[in-house]
Amino acid sequence: MSEISVIAGPSSPELAAGIAKHLDAELVSAELRVFSDGESKIRIGKPSSKNCVVVQSTHPPVDTHLMQAMMMSMKCTGDGAKVCAVIPYLAYARQDKSFLEGEAISAALVARLLESSGVSKVITVDIHSKIASSYFSIDVLDVSSIPLLAEHASKMSLTRPIVVSPDTGGIQRAEEFARILKTDMMALKKSRDRNTGEVSVEERIDVDISGRDAILIDDMISSGGSIVKAAEVLHKNKAGKVYAMCAHALLLGDAAQRIFAAGVQDIIATNSIPGPYARVDLSAALAEAVRSSFS
Repeated sequence: MSEISVIAGPSSPELAAGIAKHLDAELVSAELRVFSDGESKIRIGKPSSKNCVVVQSTHPPVDTHLMQAMMMSMKCTGDGAKVCAVIPYLAYARQDKSFLEGEAISAALVARLLESSGVSKVITVDIHSKIASSYFSIDVLDVSSIPLLAEHASKMSLTRPIVVSPDTGGIQRAEEFARILKTDMMALKKSRDRNTGEVSVEERIDVDISGRDAILIDDMISSGGSIVKAAEVLHKNKAGKVYAMCAHALLLGDAAQRIFAAGVQDIIATNSIPGPYARVDLSAALAEAVRSSFS
């Protein structure tokens, strides 16, 4: 699409290149300079098109990547371009309400900041909360990674697989995944202490999973606490191999090591966040979303 220029943000250069390739669009690189005080400066080449797609996932360092996304968007709009921001992992979506007295609703602030930088549309992947997207006054297109993850799982050697949601909030996601795999699903009962963040999962389940390979499916894996607890429960109930799949593998600190120590066979994620477990490519799906946005 010669009328579109794809701007490769510092957090997502490979994904941006893939999107540009699928669109047959111009790829514009961003030159990043970070000063000793932590401030950053971005210089982008002048896009040949008046339709700019800024590709920048806002994984850690979250605030830095978010600021860079706004810098690039503001520069493009300042040059008279229309900006669509492709933010596969949209940070702060979990902070969509005040859970405790005195908390700011960060998701609402992020929406205002992106809009004020000139973004006219946001394309994201498996946003954690639909409430978070409601704070935008511009269009937000949420692309599901479930078909791609399920396609990957269908090529794995699995024994009578069962799809497992780590909590009841992810039932719809697990149902879609199981439907594509043509198998059944179940949801564990999880609770979390709002003050400490500690996770607990009810050990008793109503389904016989003896010898069945389990696929834990979630939108993101951050500290890994939920996956660790879920894997322990599945093994106590005599599951076969346990796999963890997600859209966004944040895997903070030693999360991956703790997940493997809990008996998880493998971690499989999309490339919304670059890393060793980013095995499922989003570029074609995101390119299609961009194409529909400018059609």
